[in-house]
Amino acid sequence: MAHTVRLEGLEDPRLDVFARLTDHQLRAGVEAGRGLLVAESPLVVEVALEEGVEPVSFLVDERHLSTCSALLERAGDVPAFVLTGEQMERLCGYRVTRGFLCAMRRPRPLSVEAALEGARRVVVLEDLVDVTNVGALFRSAAALGADAAILSPRCADPYVRRAVRVSMGCVFKLPWARADEASWPEATLEGLRGRGFSVLALALEEGALPLDDPALLAGDRRALLFGSEGYGLSRRALAACDRSVIIPMSRGVDSLNVAASSAVAFWQLFR
Repeated sequence: MAHTVRLEGLEDPRLDVFARLTDHQLRAGVEAGRGLLVAESPLVVEVALEEGVEPVSFLVDERHLSTCSALLERAGDVPAFVLTGEQMERLCGYRVTRGFLCAMRRPRPLSVEAALEGARRVVVLEDLVDVTNVGALFRSAAALGADAAILSPRCADPYVRRAVRVSMGCVFKLPWARADEASWPEATLEGLRGRGFSVLALALEEGALPLDDPALLAGDRRALLFGSEGYGLSRRALAACDRSVIIPMSRGVDSLNVAASSAVAFWQLFR
């Protein structure tokens, strides 16, 4: 069970992980198993613990200590630092509405081969930069039938605090891996094709099939590609796909936000 430690001041260096370290600093040492992430809210922390993510320390608003006791009991012998709500707001720079944070070990990275083991529905992300979109997309993917995710070398980190929160912990549920720079995109997508996947790009391309075209349901394995919020998929990625797919729009709208479009596509093609 986590042991509570009541702190009087905010200068304690043990609080750095919750507010004073950058995402880059939290990631440092990931290959050696020393990288950290921060999970917010009891629900997200519960999902992380269920998926075997290792807690390092907690930060708890004293008003929520009793309601979070069950999670602290499951955590093992790690510290749970207790502050007042006002202190937590001063430390974090915003009101921590559910008053519960957990610093955790970043799970060790998976290889592409390990992430794809047994998968039939795969989402592939190229160069997304908005961590909110990444988190929302992971939540939709986990909820609507995806088995795994593959990220381009420059795609935003799913373990950034906001991505973890927006995903409601689904970044821990869905196996994912980052492709090597040398293999992206051609070798990565050819590897999917070699595993029997139809490789489909969500892109506004001439000749793209509408999402409800029955031809898209052929075959047992599908991989859906989504590109950057700015320019979409690169020409190299598009050239390496089997075909492009569009979601028919009305009222002159050309496209949806990548997180919204992914949910529509998952519902149609991953059921």
